[in-house]
Amino acid sequence: MLNLVVRLPRDYIIYSFSKRYVPKYRATPGEVVIFETIDAFGGQIVDESVTLESIDWSKVNPATGPLYVEGASPGDTLLVEIEEIKVSDKAVIMVAPGFGALPDKEFRPTVKVLEVAGGKVRFGKVEIEVRPMIGVIGVAPSDGEFPTGTSGYHGGNMDVALVTTGSRVYLPVFVEGALLALGDLHVVQADGELCVAAAETPGEVRVRVELIKGKRPKYPIVEFGDRFSIIAFGEDLDTAAYRASEEAVSVLMRALSLGFEEAYMLASLVVDLRINQVVDPMKGVRAEIPKKYVRLEHLLYPSI
Repeated sequence: MLNLVVRLPRDYIIYSFSKRYVPKYRATPGEVVIFETIDAFGGQIVDESVTLESIDWSKVNPATGPLYVEGASPGDTLLVEIEEIKVSDKAVIMVAPGFGALPDKEFRPTVKVLEVAGGKVRFGKVEIEVRPMIGVIGVAPSDGEFPTGTSGYHGGNMDVALVTTGSRVYLPVFVEGALLALGDLHVVQADGELCVAAAETPGEVRVRVELIKGKRPKYPIVEFGDRFSIIAFGEDLDTAAYRASEEAVSVLMRALSLGFEEAYMLASLVVDLRINQVVDPMKGVRAEIPKKYVRLEHLLYPSI
């Protein structure tokens, strides 16, 4: 028996992660879901003549959703398997004074429209390989409201280049139904996203949703290739790196029955710290641990 496909249209969007939303789309574990998305600027940049002053900044970083996943309860893990990402044949990128990794520099606001064809995105005379990824993916927090432009324990605007076709994203569930939403597709983004934007584009994402009952990760986890990545955050990179490192050492302790000292030393040998992004309200760092040292069960905690 074939699973039904649930399709969420691109006009079904939110600008924050919150349990206050009443979802009209539902899926059961094992079902395939297609999220239609608009770009991070809400489709407001149509050509290079658009000025930044004309953009409604309250309408940026929209996420399609939320989706209610049947059976998801607080303390569970929502597994989102990324099966396919389709992007447009055009992308946009911008820079603005005061934003990005170099906020003290003086320069003129600039918008570029980039062509995408033949598996390449053209930036002037430079051709870059297309590597579609999802910038925003998350669930509703237990309390409060988080803008889709930032990240936290719930996921959100993590801007992790590894959230791409073939990856598996593990999100802690805080509310009934999880309330999954995603968006902010990039044709390509390097680690750091240092100018504040990447190659922003609309598109479609096909995922399969699954549940792991009774346990969840402390931070969102991305499984890609031969490793697991712990996706941490902080108001600065030092805090984000501390959180990622602390959890990585804790995971190694559980996985290999090590004391803190040994696990701390081993982490220096086998755990890679990578910067996700340096430009959002919460900076992002991931700790990558090869699967040869840990299993998924070591990254998940039983519900209390």
